[in-house]
Amino acid sequence: MTDRKHDDDGLEGFFSAARAYPPEPSEALMARVLADAQAARPEPAPVRGPGLLSRIGDLLGGWQGLGGLATATVAGLWFGYAGLADPDLLTGGLVATGDVVDLLPEAELFALATELEE
Repeated sequence: MTDRKHDDDGLEGFFSAARAYPPEPSEALMARVLADAQAARPEPAPVRGPGLLSRIGDLLGGWQGLGGLATATVAGLWFGYAGLADPDLLTGGLVATGDVVDLLPEAELFALATELEE
């Protein structure tokens, strides 16, 4: 085999001509490519705002306000159940409370029936 010297000068003319006029895509090709890209693009997910409970919690002061309300609710239920809400008990009988309304008139009968009365 003979070793030939590579002469790239013959190809250089073709390369310089290709660099002088770079290929540009046609407008129709670019329009088709952009249409395909737009069709393949996923739809954005809808943005949802805060829920009803979150908005109510924000109106009441966030977690701190809800915690205070929960504490006050539990304390009120305990006062009512334990009988600490009796005005005579709290004032020592110094303030006249007026007429007493019995809200559970059958409570004594229920207590007797279930043997819970002391």
